[in-house]
Amino acid sequence: MNVSTPTGVPDDDEYWQRQDQAYDASRPRPPAPDQAPPYEGPPRTEPPSPHWRPPVVPQPPPPRSMPEQDIDALDEAEGSARTLTYGVGLVAGAIALILMCLLCARAIF
Repeated sequence: MNVSTPTGVPDDDEYWQRQDQAYDASRPRPPAPDQAPPYEGPPRTEPPSPHWRPPVVPQPPPPRSMPEQDIDALDEAEGSARTLTYGVGLVAGAIALILMCLLCARAIF
């Protein structure tokens, strides 16, 4: 196989074609491919059996009623929870303040 540039004025595509597929005017053109038949859609399905039924899902029972809420007891529980939260925060803040004072005093002296 010769991969060098041929002599003379080459055709643009002649260099990239194989020797057996080079353009030859005496060769007849290949026959055009047959037209494909038009698409007729999917095949028809068979109908289901006459005894077939879709699955039946039973209806769930209605939800139960919730017990009544004791608003006064809820308010009292929220108040005591708030007091506990503030107390824990004050203790943590006091411990942090004491540690800061100790560290600063140690660094200065």
